[in-house]
Formats: sequence, C-alpha cells, structure tokens
Amino acid sequence: MASGRNATSDSSGRILGLDVGARRIGIAVSDPLGITAQGVSTLHRRNRRNDLTELRKLLAEYGIHEIVVGNPLRMSGETGTQAEKMADFARQLEQAFDLPVHLWDERLSTAEAHRLLDETGIRDSRRKEVIDKMAAVLILQSFLDARSANSQISTETRRHGGA
Repeated sequence: MASGRNATSDSSGRILGLDVGARRIGIAVSDPLGITAQGVSTLHRRNRRNDLTELRKLLAEYGIHEIVVGNPLRMSGETGTQAEKMADFARQLEQAFDLPVHLWDERLSTAEAHRLLDETGIRDSRRKEVIDKMAAVLILQSFLDARSANSQISTETRRHGGA
C-alpha cells in the first residue's frame, strides 16, 4: 500500500478517490487520463460488506485501476487513531479488489470543502453529502496533481541525462 505524498505509478485508467467517514464515504473518480477529479456520489455506510459491494459496483462501472483513500493525519503530520483506521480500511480494499490503494494526506480537505460551499451558498440538508463528495474530489485532485508533477520531474531528469 502506498502512502503519504508518493504519487507515482505506471498504471493507467481511472482512479477512485474516497473520503471515508464513520457514516458516509465521499466518492470521486478521475477522468480516463488521470488529469481531473469529478465528484460521483456519497455512500451511506451500513456495514463493511455493503460498503465493499457498493464500491465494487463503482469499480466496474468506471473501470477503476487504482484507489486513493484520504489519510486523516494530525496537523503535525503524525498518525493517530483515525489514520490507523484508514490504513486498515485501505488494506481491506487492497485485499478485496486486488488493486493498488494509496493513502493520501487529507488534512484540511473537509475544511476546504466547507469554505468552497460557503462561497456557493449551499446551506440546505444536502450540505453534508456535498461536503463529503467535494472532499473526495479535493483529495483525488491533490493526488493527481502530485502525480503529474512527479511525472514532469522524471521526464525532465531523463531529458537532461539524470537517473
């Protein structure tokens, strides 16, 4: 399982981004080229088996080749109880789906989603679901941007005779 800020991979295809909470999972997918993230839905959690069944449907529907799970690190960057739970969840996803699963720093993604929604004026009962989905988009887009930057650095290094 990959973690932190390492967003390099040779696989191609769509990537599933997840903002996992106790009650809901915000879901986003990348475009086929892995450039942009779009919000898909919010899964209301019932139990592990149901979560995996619903996620399996999305994997098939979108042709997912990788999964990114938001990693709720403490502001200091240290892991805590919630980050340990996400590491366990990521391992379960790897075992259930036999796909690469990346833990990705999600610090401030929910706060950023709240800020963006405040700017749009969404304040009704849909807000919680929209926030979860938007947080998943922010997590996945951050991963995609880092992967793109790493790819550009690798290309420049090879072009100039580096490793």
